[in-house]
Amino acid sequence: MPGTGGVEAILRLRELGHPARILVLTTFDADRDVLPAIKAGATGYLLKDAPREELIRAVRAAHAGQPVLSPSVAGTLMGRLGVREPGSLSPRELDVLRLVASGATNQAVARELHVSEATIKTHLMHLYGKLGVRDRAAAVAVAVAYDRGLLGQN
Repeated sequence: MPGTGGVEAILRLRELGHPARILVLTTFDADRDVLPAIKAGATGYLLKDAPREELIRAVRAAHAGQPVLSPSVAGTLMGRLGVREPGSLSPRELDVLRLVASGATNQAVARELHVSEATIKTHLMHLYGKLGVRDRAAAVAVAVAYDRGLLGQN
């Protein structure tokens, strides 16, 4: 981008109060590149070598305000944060994570699994602890980073 960088452009949009959802599409996946973009307000960060289908899903997810990270970027961030592997999740926690990763709200997950919203919140708190993360976006990033092993099983 002539004259400015991506992070500066994101910051400028935020300073102007622009509500744009920004999906960074780049070849750089080092944490020194990713973290500033996310901190500046990017909705997602995807690599240019992403398959067409993944790019389409990412654009739709970003448009809906859902966080988007390519698997390698999520893996880089997880390594930096020392996040644990999700192998210890219960089958129900895996169900909750799959639905959350698909963009479902707590209310929608509760309806799908025929439980209360409070139960879903409890499952989320347990899986956050097991994954060593603080929120749903980070939990989804962990799942994606493990090559969609949790998300691809239906």
